[in-house]
Amino acid sequence: MDGNAEKEQDVATVDGLERRDFIRVAVAAVAAGAMTPAAVLANEPDPEVRGALVRALQEAQEVPPVPLRNGEHPALVFQAYPGGTGSLYKRWASQGMDPFRRYAIPIDPWVGPVPGDPTDVAFLPVHRLAALIRGGHITSVELTEIYLDRVRRYDPTLLFAVTILEDRALEEAQQADHDFRNGVYHGPLHGIPYGVKDLFSVAGTRTTWGAGDFQEQVIDRDADLVLRLRDAGAVLVAKLATGEFASGDRWYRGQTLNPWNLEEGSSGSSAGPGSATAAGAVAFAIGTETQGSIVSPARRNGLSALRPTFGSVSRYGGMVLSWSMDKAGPMCRSILDCALVFEAIRGASERDPASLTAPFRFDPDADFSAYRIGYDEDAPEEFLEQLGGMGVQLSEMPALPEGGSNSLGVESSAAFDFYVSPNGEEPEPVPEDLEPREARRRGRFRRGRDTRALEYVQSQRRRLILMEETRDAMDGVDMFVSGSGQVGLTNQTGHPAAIVPYGFGVRNPDGDSPTTMPLTTTLLGDLFADDKLLNVAHAFQKRTDWHQRRPPLA
Repeated sequence: MDGNAEKEQDVATVDGLERRDFIRVAVAAVAAGAMTPAAVLANEPDPEVRGALVRALQEAQEVPPVPLRNGEHPALVFQAYPGGTGSLYKRWASQGMDPFRRYAIPIDPWVGPVPGDPTDVAFLPVHRLAALIRGGHITSVELTEIYLDRVRRYDPTLLFAVTILEDRALEEAQQADHDFRNGVYHGPLHGIPYGVKDLFSVAGTRTTWGAGDFQEQVIDRDADLVLRLRDAGAVLVAKLATGEFASGDRWYRGQTLNPWNLEEGSSGSSAGPGSATAAGAVAFAIGTETQGSIVSPARRNGLSALRPTFGSVSRYGGMVLSWSMDKAGPMCRSILDCALVFEAIRGASERDPASLTAPFRFDPDADFSAYRIGYDEDAPEEFLEQLGGMGVQLSEMPALPEGGSNSLGVESSAAFDFYVSPNGEEPEPVPEDLEPREARRRGRFRRGRDTRALEYVQSQRRRLILMEETRDAMDGVDMFVSGSGQVGLTNQTGHPAAIVPYGFGVRNPDGDSPTTMPLTTTLLGDLFADDKLLNVAHAFQKRTDWHQRRPPLA
């Protein structure tokens, strides 16, 4: 026998065993705990056999992938500031700004008689309710009962509530009153009833995401912002409706309606927070936006609202559509209320890797002259005229960049892969004969499945260019007025937005049922300059009363 034949024979057998049999026996011994992988490999000199052993042992010991549902965050994290977090903090330090310092927002005391009509109380803004509670003019239990009564009364018509948390709300209100009597005051949200969009989990109650398939889902943990509002003394009275999987204003009970006009929906996916706040069924609400879902329902329902800079508020405990676009913010009856609520919920959380703490110092006495304010081509003339009459110097914005990314399609498909493909198999195609609305509903969370990884990464590279171009376009202003709200662009870039009512107009004036509706517009601010945005919007509201009007509910 020559040398090569002898080597082949040696590779083929070990002590009379076929090589494949030896590998199988060795792997079985490791699996049974009789030997360690290191011991098996140490006794095998041949590199070919060692390679085969390594592969076999890896297969035998392979750990199955961690099961993923909706909320697990990817390792890659979006940062709204084009230069990144490090340069952002360096910039703040050079300007003497401390992101971790908290500034109290003053609340004027209550002066004069207290409203005797519960409806008048219900429509007071948060900062006036806070003055009533702080002055001992009303208890949290009394206030909570007023709002619970309105939730029960108007939900059957408006369809804004998923779950009315009566027992929990009264228990939290009693605790707020107990704390107050014992000298413990948690701040301006102490004892104030609110509602949260039903994308956020609350321990012990349902989180349905507006979808019939999840009507009984209970995620037994509290979302970060629910915990922060509880720490601030706020009282949760209801989980409020969202469109199915955060799309539109239709959910498994029907369509959430606009209190100003029962012939139309509340719009957006924060439809429940928009409708309930406008109806005076909660003092304020928490909504979310990925691509217009705070801006749109706030405008439809005539509210004051803040869509914060991306990353300013933790989204932990909320349903994910897009890790790089989802945002949460307050929907209120005044801009001052938005500042109070935002102060309570803002800041980084270990449970949301994209969150960070940014400087925030709301100034209720800010002067318009301190800010450079622009306007885009569709900014409403009436609003600009009002600003001009108040001494605001306005400048026309240069053309804003255009473009987008495939973030929402890809990330929502990943977030809902557990639902669309529960067994790891490709879902059946959507039948071609479905009517368009049903085809869109059935086709959600699928369009991102066909996007190649390369296409997604290239899209994110172009998104950074879009962010840089937007920064350059806004270089000469602190904020600008937009009629459209630029929701497509600014949700890609992460810029903050404030919604401001500025008048009333007649919808359908020549039709059978003309309706007087609130007029609102959008102020878009610089990244992490949410305080400047609110300062200007509040200065406008100090000089007007459009935000104090209320819908003509029976």
